[in-house]
Amino acid sequence: MGITITDLRDKFTRSNIVIQLICVNVFVFLVTALTAVFGKLFAVGTDLSFSFLSLPASFSNFVSEPWTIITYMFMHAGIWHILFNMLCLYWFGKIFLLFFSSKHLRGLYILGGIFGGLLFMISYNVFPYFIPVVDHAVIVGASASVMAIIFAAAFREPNYKINLLFFGNICLKYLALAVVVIDLLFITSSNAGGHIAHLGGALSGILFAIALNKGVDLTAWINKILDFFVGLFQRRTWHKKPKMKVRYNTSRHESDEDYNLRKKRQNDEIDRILDKLKKSGYESLTVEEKKSLFDASKK
Repeated sequence: MGITITDLRDKFTRSNIVIQLICVNVFVFLVTALTAVFGKLFAVGTDLSFSFLSLPASFSNFVSEPWTIITYMFMHAGIWHILFNMLCLYWFGKIFLLFFSSKHLRGLYILGGIFGGLLFMISYNVFPYFIPVVDHAVIVGASASVMAIIFAAAFREPNYKINLLFFGNICLKYLALAVVVIDLLFITSSNAGGHIAHLGGALSGILFAIALNKGVDLTAWINKILDFFVGLFQRRTWHKKPKMKVRYNTSRHESDEDYNLRKKRQNDEIDRILDKLKKSGYESLTVEEKKSLFDASKK
């Protein structure tokens, strides 16, 4: 009755992109937290993984740790930090998926994090106020990525209303505006790097939505890279070669591997059709595409 790695992998694969990103963030948080605990127990330092994966403000430090422009957006400084970010990712990720595809969300999460990280580094190296701390400042967190998702949705559907506790129904555009004002007001606070990264993420979300309206997907290159690595991971890690060859009659039975590959191809095709639908309208779809979309809606 135990849960195997294969079971967890299948559940992860069948989850939507929002849940997958939350799972990755939680997994990284648990690993780094446990690393810190064991580091303290064995007196080898408690922040080894944190310093290795967080994004430094110094360009010279970044050159020796270029992977941190990606890893920092999956790192969090504490339980409340990750809880707030994951709740926002869940809520606004669901709204985002009403107007865009799952691949758009996956790509924009990375793009928003990159924009936020770059603006953080540039600001700390340009503005004299930050120069005294530039060699020691670092940031972690998914908030820049979440901001990109919020602002893309707000730009696409500015009058979409959400219900906020104590505030009632409020349009996305007003929420986005309030967030920007708060970040600007606190740009010299103790969490200055985080607020600057928020602004970078917000900018990327707006640029993504504007470009997509013109038929340009700014996340396409990111998704191509991710698809490549996901393909390698699926082929080399999970599919072990059998020790001996055995022949079975598979004419009427589909293996788990074939089923997962077929479902992935179908999901990718539906994402492509939805992208086309959002860009060009229903009449732009071919007869086969309309049928595929109709069949998928019945499942």
